[in-house]
Amino acid sequence: MTAVRRTLASAGFTLGLPLLLLLGWAVATRSTTTIYFPTPARVGEAFVATWLDPEILGRDVLPSLGRFAIGVALSIVIGIAAGTVIGSTPWLRALLEPMLEFFRAIPPVVLVPVLMLVLGLGDTMRLAVIVSGSVWPVLLNTVEGVRARDPVLVDTSRSYRVRGALALRYFVLPAASPQIMAGIRLCLSIGLILMVISEMFAASSGLGYQIVFFQRQYMIAEMWSGIVLLGLVGVVVAAVFHVVERRVLHWYHGSREVSRG
Repeated sequence: MTAVRRTLASAGFTLGLPLLLLLGWAVATRSTTTIYFPTPARVGEAFVATWLDPEILGRDVLPSLGRFAIGVALSIVIGIAAGTVIGSTPWLRALLEPMLEFFRAIPPVVLVPVLMLVLGLGDTMRLAVIVSGSVWPVLLNTVEGVRARDPVLVDTSRSYRVRGALALRYFVLPAASPQIMAGIRLCLSIGLILMVISEMFAASSGLGYQIVFFQRQYMIAEMWSGIVLLGLVGVVVAAVFHVVERRVLHWYHGSREVSRG
């Protein structure tokens, strides 16, 4: 019974605020006559009619999510690989740090026109937009995580001659994994934002394109339903990341619980 009560309490705590916000939205729009703030019921109807349509689902939703997944995966691979090399090489880190800070400070949105000129208007451009902004949290966190290794562990690995791929697998990456996972968390949120932005420029399909299309056609309930869909995608991505993080960093969370105890 205790476990059931804890589960119910956790579910109530998680869903309580969203339900209160939904109730407040319904009350605020109960007697409204403006088309710009539809009721939750109207948005729900538009959500079902629009985003559960097989044609729109196959033409806009699934391709957008596919580009998001590929872009984030590329950002993670590039960020971890480059960050490990840079973080492990002091002279390379000192050489590249000013350039990395320069490019990191450039908002990815301003690169969209440049990428459109260089790569055209296809999926390659949209993936490049996602990667150009999502890679930096992973890259910089990996650099810092690798650089800030425990000196005692470094000396121990040298004493036992643990080098190369063996040291990378069992020492370098595990030691940097908490910061790497923190970078991946930011990468996911930035990638979702850039996925939408990349589809708002000279596109003919995708979630971002559809939201802008609904806004220009004054299909306001449909536009709001697209925003709700993006929020739900963000919630699902965060939930999946939480599960993966707990598995990858089980040793880290376990050690923190022990130290707290």
